[in-house]
Amino acid sequence: MAGREVLLIIAPWDLQVSFLKSLQTISPGIRVITSKYISLFEDSDVSFCTANGVHPPRIAEWVIATFFSVSNIIITASWISLHSDNQKRETWATPETDEDMADAVGLRMDVLGYRCTDRQCARLAKAPGMDIHAFTLHERPTPECKRDHSYVEAGIGDPNGDIPSRWCHGCDQLNEFLAGLDLLFRTLGKRNSFVGNVGRGPIVNTDDLVDALNNGTIRGAAVDVTDPEPLPAGHPLWKAKNVIITPHVGGNSTQYSKRVLKVLARNLKNIGEGKELINKVNKSLSY
Repeated sequence: MAGREVLLIIAPWDLQVSFLKSLQTISPGIRVITSKYISLFEDSDVSFCTANGVHPPRIAEWVIATFFSVSNIIITASWISLHSDNQKRETWATPETDEDMADAVGLRMDVLGYRCTDRQCARLAKAPGMDIHAFTLHERPTPECKRDHSYVEAGIGDPNGDIPSRWCHGCDQLNEFLAGLDLLFRTLGKRNSFVGNVGRGPIVNTDDLVDALNNGTIRGAAVDVTDPEPLPAGHPLWKAKNVIITPHVGGNSTQYSKRVLKVLARNLKNIGEGKELINKVNKSLSY
């Protein structure tokens, strides 16, 4: 690394980049960069690397926690609250039946995409016995193409792609595929489903989501991102049935900065050793 400099910046910036060789973001995506500095992205040889691998621990916990909460599976906040109230009243309230709680064994999780965050969601869902189906844009026929080559914290995720019982591919226009929730559930599975969106708000049509929730087409939903975002006061989604809404905080963690620095350190080491960068963006695909 002799003769090289590392510059820490906060966007937006006005910077002469003739010397810039590589740019490491602190986010898993590059929308801010491509929207504000499109020429730097398209017309230069600068390598762009994301912070993929930083978010999976917290986002996966968000996905599983909200699913259990809405679906009345395992021990949820409402279940604990009920028995906590009885405890305060010093009341031993025996339920009328031993079948008042569902469990997750045999339920199916359909994961749209199978990158680092999706893999950690699959890992957590597999623990209580759920079956995982991975839906990807391209076919993954070999063990090598099922591997995760992004940054991964030790002991998490699914580095080798071993968890899914089924791999599906060929969704060439993912946004169109997801445009209507009715199409989504006819295509992917049962209508008594739960939707979790921690990716991008426009992936799920908000009007369709509200209708599906209020009509009982789906069991429930949890969204950390919305369209529009921020979600304005008075929007029907706020009062839709069985929905949890959080303000784009699913990836927040006390370990966030430390993990970003780990990604940066790995890439600085790779540069010094002449190795390929991790989390490098394919400019033709913009991810």
